Amino acid sequence: MTTEIHTLVGAYVLDAVDDIERASFERHLRECDSCRTEVHELSETATRLADNTWSVPPPWLRENVLSEIGRTRQLPPKVDAAPPARPAARWRRFTAAAAAVVAAVGAGSAVYVVQDQRVREEQRVAAAARSDEARVRAILSAPDVVLKKQDVSTGGRVTVATSQLHNAGVVMLAADAVPTGRVFQLWTIRPGGAPVSAGVLHEGQAADVVVLNGLPGATDVGLTIEPPRGSATPTLPMVADVKL
Repeated sequence: MTTEIHTLVGAYVLDAVDDIERASFERHLRECDSCRTEVHELSETATRLADNTWSVPPPWLRENVLSEIGRTRQLPPKVDAAPPARPAARWRRFTAAAAAVVAAVGAGSAVYVVQDQRVREEQRVAAAARSDEARVRAILSAPDVVLKKQDVSTGGRVTVATSQLHNAGVVMLAADAVPTGRVFQLWTIRPGGAPVSAGVLHEGQAADVVVLNGLPGATDVGLTIEPPRGSATPTLPMVADVKL
C-alpha cells in the first residue's frame, strides 16, 4: 500500500477518479479506518456546500470542479508514529479538498451569472425586435396609411408610410452603398423647425426600416450622407427629400 493512495480521498468523494482508481481506492477503504472517516466527513461537507447551489447545476460545473481539483495539491498524510499527527494531516487534506469545492462552485457561479445576463440581454433584444416588427405591420396595414416614395440621388429609394391612426410612420431605405468612411443619416423636418436627426446608419449599411412616432406631423423625411456617427445638422444637398 502506498502513501499516495490516501490523497485520493477528495477526488473520490467528488467522483473525480477513473474506474481503476475507484476500484483501488475502494479496496483501500476496506482496510483504512482514517480514510473511511475522511470520506464520510468530506461527503457531508460537499453535500452542505451543494445546498446553496442550483437545484439543477449547469452541465459545465463538473468540468470546473475537476479542473480545480487537478490544480489543487492535496497534502499527503504524515506517517509519524505519534498518534496526533494523523488527525492533523487528515484535517489539512480535508480542508484542501473542501477549499477546492468552494473555489470551483464560486467560479462556476460567476460564469453562470455572466451567461445568464447574456441570455437575458439576447431575450430582451429579440423581444424588442418582435415588438418593432409588429409595429411596422400595424402601420403598413392601417386603413389610412399613406405611402410616399423618393429616389436616392446616389442610387436606391426611400419609402415612407404614415398613419394618422397610429400617429407614426415607417421609413424604409434601400439604397446603394455610400463611400468608405461615410454613413447615411435620416432627418425629419417640421413646419417652421430645423431638421431633426431620425437615425444614423452604421458604416457600410445601406438598408434599414425605422419606426418614427409622431411622423404625420412632419412635412419631409430627408436623407443625407454624413461622417461616421452622423452630424448635428444635415450636410447639403440631401440625397433624398420625401415630401409628406
